[in-house]
Amino acid sequence: MTISTDPLHIAVSKSKGIKIDWSDGHKSDLGCGLLRDECPCASCTGAHGTEPLKSNYSAPPPPPGPFQMFTPVLKMLSIEEVGTYAVRIHWSDGHNTGIYSFEHLRKLCPCAECATARQEGRL
Repeated sequence: MTISTDPLHIAVSKSKGIKIDWSDGHKSDLGCGLLRDECPCASCTGAHGTEPLKSNYSAPPPPPGPFQMFTPVLKMLSIEEVGTYAVRIHWSDGHNTGIYSFEHLRKLCPCAECATARQEGRL
């Protein structure tokens, strides 16, 4: 089976993430935490020769304690098309330089089928 990186439909929930229906029939559900943690920009990946700036938004929250600090919830402020191959997300933490290609988004799919395809080198 050929794995497609051509989206048929993209549904955006600014507080939950992106759901994509791909042209090969697969469906991906990408949460905000995963998307922000896997930002492909040069700063987040360390492409400038500097240490990658990695967030940890997809980690489970720490257990509640007696002195909880307020932590703002990560969400998308806006999302825009970049040509016919990608989207750019403007995040509530002020970050907006990542251009998420459709190929990158398909590789991020957390389902078991895509995990197997990644292990086998098909994705």
